[in-house]
Amino acid sequence: MFKIESFSLGPLQTNAYLLIAENSSNAIVIDPGMNPGALVRRIQSLNLNVEAILLTHAHFDHMGGLEEVRTLCNCPVYLHDLEAEWLTNAKLNGSANWSQVTPPITAEPAEYALDEGQQLKLIGHTFTVYHTPGHSPGSVSFLCGKDLFAGDVLFRMGVGRTDLTGGSERQLIDSIRTKLYRLADDVTVYPGHGPKTTIGAEKSSNPYVPA
Repeated sequence: MFKIESFSLGPLQTNAYLLIAENSSNAIVIDPGMNPGALVRRIQSLNLNVEAILLTHAHFDHMGGLEEVRTLCNCPVYLHDLEAEWLTNAKLNGSANWSQVTPPITAEPAEYALDEGQQLKLIGHTFTVYHTPGHSPGSVSFLCGKDLFAGDVLFRMGVGRTDLTGGSERQLIDSIRTKLYRLADDVTVYPGHGPKTTIGAEKSSNPYVPA
């Protein structure tokens, strides 16, 4: 498979994930976060060839370090089309509204669009895209084998907030129940914040979305 390294970055302690192929120096980044110094140093120290940056969504705490990592790695960015304009618009990505946390943040547009059911061939593996709106309209989750990278949709004993631009509690619950909860119980969930969990644990104990 691949090695998964996690970095808690920026003032909101956003999880950035570095996935490194088992038998090569190829890697991908999922959500470069803000203040990505630790992630950048790790990429440099291992001399990794980063094939792509995947964004679960385009809120500022997940994409604040995007340009630094993209410039370093010279690699394409993938983002759902419903948030295509968010990278270039500080109001949409939320940074313009959180002046106590960050100045306005913008980035160049993503090179590639993501969509439901899309399969990405990266680092020798296939990542299936699930469109899981609710936290934001273009939120996606990436599944590879038994590993799910869920962004801010599903947390350990929690769910993403729905009071930001384009959020919807109904959509969030629907995304979790009709897509994520239909995955195998032993699928490990790597969320955008906090510790990892499993689908089975959330189905049995999550107080916000019972199975």
